[in-house]
Amino acid sequence: MNASTKFGGFALGLAAVFGIALAAGSLIGPEPAAHDSTAHAADQGEPNSSPGGMMATDRGYTLRLDTAQTTAAANVPLRFTILDRAGKPVTRYVRSHDKDLHLIVVRRDMAAFQHVHPVLDGNGTWSVPLDLTRAGDYRVFADFTPEGGDNLTLGADLRVAGVYDPQKLPAPASTTTVGDYTVTLEGAVVPGRASQVRLSVSRAGKPVTDLQPYLGAYGHLVALRAADLGYLHVHPEGHPGDGVTAPGPGITFAVTAPSAGDYRLFLDFQHEGVVRTAEFTLTVAPGTPAVDASTHNEHTGQQQAPDGHAH
Repeated sequence: MNASTKFGGFALGLAAVFGIALAAGSLIGPEPAAHDSTAHAADQGEPNSSPGGMMATDRGYTLRLDTAQTTAAANVPLRFTILDRAGKPVTRYVRSHDKDLHLIVVRRDMAAFQHVHPVLDGNGTWSVPLDLTRAGDYRVFADFTPEGGDNLTLGADLRVAGVYDPQKLPAPASTTTVGDYTVTLEGAVVPGRASQVRLSVSRAGKPVTDLQPYLGAYGHLVALRAADLGYLHVHPEGHPGDGVTAPGPGITFAVTAPSAGDYRLFLDFQHEGVVRTAEFTLTVAPGTPAVDASTHNEHTGQQQAPDGHAH
């Protein structure tokens, strides 16, 4: 994944407790192919800020889930393939940040998030266990680069049956907590151009200056646009061991928001052998700061094990 990938977003899910009936033997196939505005802009030499993950099929590649419906549980196996133009599974990928494919799974109200790394078998099928204890509609994002192709983010819906407890989007804030860590967000984001944001990690009031590399970086940032679940996955400026980038407390990202509006940010960072996820809501408006420093987000982030699974 690269830092030029643009923001994408999200549409809030259902607003009532419900049960999803699983139709026996029926599967929801990939979404129909659609014209790719990103590729068109590139062909025309135009800059673009199109969100990723909005389509299951893009530039001849398709994300196909083995099943698009399942039941809420703590350890649910997910299997999927990436198909090429001929409908054959892709088996060769270009490695990025230590992995051939990064999978983001998020509930549509942003209340459940996982960044995991599936295993590829010899036939082109990826598999990974997911924590789907919280029922609802999810979006699955596959971020990858096929051998000989461009970086892509494809998206598909996953429906998880059970009692759904929809949550409101937390209010924008400049700080959030995950366990006994506090993460502070500084910087302003303006639609349509690259903006720098800095995320600083502290623990018990003291700056953390010994962050550990995770997937080749000191931090990974995913952002989803609240309006339509479009997707951005960027990495920080610099990298461990370059002689310049310090291991904390600050991690600097260059991000480009395609539009004004609300975004949900998820920062993965590793310290003392554990990967944690700090969560923010960010409001982007032309010419205004990205966050209001006078507010504080008490919404607690998730804690992850070193393999990237959310707990």
